[in-house]
Amino acid sequence: MSRPTAAELADATERTIPDLMGPGLDVLFVGINPGLYSSATGLHFARPGNRFWKAIHGAGFTDRVLDPSEQDELLRAGLGITNLVARTTATAAELSNDELRAGVPILIAKLERWKPRSVAFLGISTYRVGFESPKVTIGRQPIRLADSDVWVLPNPSGLNASWQLPRLIDAYRELREDGLERVSGDG
Repeated sequence: MSRPTAAELADATERTIPDLMGPGLDVLFVGINPGLYSSATGLHFARPGNRFWKAIHGAGFTDRVLDPSEQDELLRAGLGITNLVARTTATAAELSNDELRAGVPILIAKLERWKPRSVAFLGISTYRVGFESPKVTIGRQPIRLADSDVWVLPNPSGLNASWQLPRLIDAYRELREDGLERVSGDG
């Protein structure tokens, strides 16, 4: 994957990234919104410092660390990606609370259509605002959305320094292991 030019990054705010979804998903990962780098490339979690691809591999979702250009491989692994807000920004801090809340019914419609086994929100603060749940913690939630289990996981952005990669992998692994237990009937 080639690095976007300064001009491509400047033009990226006018773009969105298509969802990576389909039937039979085990997990639908929900990012906050596309960043400039991802929007410029058209690929989810494309910025080199983003640890999403390492986290899902380390957690056992994929057999190797995928490059963002290989994101379609996720569908074959039963994984999908969408964003709570489609609008591209340089940082998620540019989003208003109203935008985050407005993304919830759109996301629920996607869940009703594709029926993933689990939905995993990548960013606790976004979930807290979007779902007006200020006390939510990382992990499996006691609610379901459109018949999907709900998980809140740490944001894999390299800017999220309080979650170093080993700890990030552990949080993502908990989701994978719980999902496997439910499929096999042990949970």
